[in-house]
Amino acid sequence: MKALLKKSMSIVLALGLAGSLAACSSESSGGKSSGESGSGSIKLTLWDQSVGNTDPSAKLLPQIVEKWNSEHPDIQVERTGTTGEQYKTKIKTSLAAGEAPDIFYGMGGGSFMQPYIESGNVLDISGYLTDEIKSRMAPGMLEAIETDGKIYTLPVFTHIANLYVNTELFEKAGAKIPTTYTELLDAVEKLKAAGITPALIGEKDRWPGMYWYDMIAMRQAGRDAVIEAFKDPSKWDSPDFVAAATKLQELAKAGAFNSSMLSMSYDEMLGAFNAGSGAMMFQANWVNAGIEDPSAATKGKVQVIPFPVFEDGKGKASEIFGVAVDGNYINSTTKHPKEAAEFLIYLSEQLGTQGYLAGAGLPTWNTEGLDTSSLSSLDKSAAEILKTATSFTSWWDNILPAESAETHKNLIALLLAGDITPEEFCKQMAQLEPTELSL
Repeated sequence: MKALLKKSMSIVLALGLAGSLAACSSESSGGKSSGESGSGSIKLTLWDQSVGNTDPSAKLLPQIVEKWNSEHPDIQVERTGTTGEQYKTKIKTSLAAGEAPDIFYGMGGGSFMQPYIESGNVLDISGYLTDEIKSRMAPGMLEAIETDGKIYTLPVFTHIANLYVNTELFEKAGAKIPTTYTELLDAVEKLKAAGITPALIGEKDRWPGMYWYDMIAMRQAGRDAVIEAFKDPSKWDSPDFVAAATKLQELAKAGAFNSSMLSMSYDEMLGAFNAGSGAMMFQANWVNAGIEDPSAATKGKVQVIPFPVFEDGKGKASEIFGVAVDGNYINSTTKHPKEAAEFLIYLSEQLGTQGYLAGAGLPTWNTEGLDTSSLSSLDKSAAEILKTATSFTSWWDNILPAESAETHKNLIALLLAGDITPEEFCKQMAQLEPTELSL
């Protein structure tokens, strides 16, 4: 993580475009375990969570697998796609039971994957990576994916979160696009008066609400204070974080969010926003393709902007939320490590470069010679935001230990529902475990 955060700026400046591998969706088909298939061919199983209509990777991934299978009759891959939160439970259970597939998506790495790396569940692929393969990665990527000098995954995308604003709805309400917290509250008031839902959250899946609190906390307390609290959780119970919790609850009480937020899923949130049912959404760049889809009511009507700064806050607009590296991992018990590594290299590079052209995210592989004229205005705007970055902080549930991450998300849901006070929220946050990562 430390290497990632240090290197992300150079990657961004070198490539100049942004986005991400998508986060959630619904069920697809595939196999579960490794073995032999057909007339002596090797069968590899792949699990992922790229299966939704709003996820550009969901369209690309099966095509890449199909192309691989057609070109490698002796190494056949069967994939299973599962929606985000269900996938997390599924992969945890399978790893614990020794029933994981040959290759699987690692939920953004970070603290989610670290226990499995330490316990030997994941294959060290360093020996399968030649200098030529390493040279095809974008600058800084090799250092970003190293863990104690070893490599367990290959990168696909990086991504950041920003505020998406439906300019048509803002104009209808006579609201100004917010650059400060005061302007955000004013926009909420005007949008509600016009009968428009100000912002959408799919809090049924917990992590969309986490994005809102985590960004608000960064704007209120500043990135340095957030990093210190990861290391010393007692610091979560301090005035700045209480103020951040107060602001989130204030927004909820002011009617900033959809009344259905606690029962709305991530996918439903995206569908509602793309249908023009909400004026704002705070999300990562993986939503760009859905917003700009020709069938979406939002096509050509949405701007992506930095989250507003706070007049009383210590955070800066240049402190970016995101830029984690998504990737897949190989089960250490696979019967075919060499073939699994060969497919992992192919999948990572193909999905990274093709997904880049589809607007799925900032690539982590060499894109020299690719025609980028098809990239959307949202992708280009996000790239401009990235160029202003002075620091990056990854998704908090990738930094916090796994159990603490779940507690964090659940506490935010309670805060949004008004079931706990900001003070109670921060006192319970102070009981979390410190990060296991070097920040």
